[in-house]
Amino acid sequence: MTTKTTATISLEDCRARDAQDPLRSLRDLFHLPDGMVYLDGNSLGVMPRSAPARVADVVAREWGTDLIQSWNKNGWFGLPKKVGDKIARLIGAAPGTVVATDSTSINLYKVLSAAMHLAASERPAARRIVSERSNFPTDLYIAEALCKERGFELVLVEPEGINAALTPEVAVLMLTHVNYRTGAMHDMAAVTQAAHAVGALMLWDLAHSAGAVPVDLTGANADYAVGCGYKYLNGGPGAPAFVWVHPRHTDRFWQPLAGWWGHATPFEFTPDYRPAPGITRYQCGTQPMISLAALECGVDSFLAAEALGGMAALRTKSLALTDLFIQLVNQRCQGHGLGLATPLAHAQRGSQVCLSKQEGAYAIVQALIARGVVGDFRAGDGVRHPDILRFGFTPLYIGFEDVWNAVEQLHQVLVSGEWQRPEFNQKHAVT
Repeated sequence: MTTKTTATISLEDCRARDAQDPLRSLRDLFHLPDGMVYLDGNSLGVMPRSAPARVADVVAREWGTDLIQSWNKNGWFGLPKKVGDKIARLIGAAPGTVVATDSTSINLYKVLSAAMHLAASERPAARRIVSERSNFPTDLYIAEALCKERGFELVLVEPEGINAALTPEVAVLMLTHVNYRTGAMHDMAAVTQAAHAVGALMLWDLAHSAGAVPVDLTGANADYAVGCGYKYLNGGPGAPAFVWVHPRHTDRFWQPLAGWWGHATPFEFTPDYRPAPGITRYQCGTQPMISLAALECGVDSFLAAEALGGMAALRTKSLALTDLFIQLVNQRCQGHGLGLATPLAHAQRGSQVCLSKQEGAYAIVQALIARGVVGDFRAGDGVRHPDILRFGFTPLYIGFEDVWNAVEQLHQVLVSGEWQRPEFNQKHAVT
């Protein structure tokens, strides 16, 4: 791993930066286990301190006492749109254009299906979906299934080949804004404009963007977007995802999962389906109230940053954290075969840093976890990237001393060779 030479950074330097951090009070909004440096918020965000009491209240009072009255009395029925409006503030979307519902995969199926329907009706010769070969697999699986069902072609390209792949035959360009494996970030506005220039619709997956980097769907003039609730939004394991559709498209087509919660008047119980106006039609069946309540706690904790500079301040700190991590790894871990898979340029970097290694990446991550530094492992793609040690930096609750401690433990794992111990080389079901 090679980067430009910087002055030696000390633990005291990092502590001084924490003392001057205007966002440091936000850490108190989250439960963080003692002795742990948690750098896996890009897979599962930590628990907001408000979540246990809120979830307990939903269970004990709203469900236990108020029972079915809670659909009206406690606002259950409107909660997907209420939480969606809060998420909208984080992704550059207007009120009433986002709904928190279902999973990312299911929401992707809905919007990609709708986009393909729209493209087929307006440009019947456009029968191609383009995506990155290194896109998150569930996105590619959903696209592959829909293409087989509808007679479209799925074309996978490398990031540098996207523009060349945008021909008049393309119906939809489907990309993840921040790559899950490398942390590389697309220029949303420029890529969307390039897709529109050939008549294609633009679909963004914001799983590693919402709550991590500034997003402006409206400003970029995107068409569709989905995202995750359990990563940077801290909604808990399996939290509901969200879906956004540009208002110019929302009422033009049914989404394919035409369930009763997406009906215009669900409690009239008519046998025919009439889609609700706006984003509400992208709901399907009865929504999970306990999970939605937990997700709202995560989003509310995030929105507390608005008084401290909002997403701009969080982005500034995120870049400072990731810069520091890269500098310290370069300073402390040279000579151990680590590479940098994440772009150095700020405009091309999400809120994670991914280190590559030809051998031992999984075991090194396990050894770090045993020392209280939690990151994760992602297998290489077999083409361009070796295996990855992945570290997510959530500026809401990660500090500069945390970064120092993480690199110090990485240094010790590498120098001692303890990652070669058998217990660290036995793969778990979830990596």
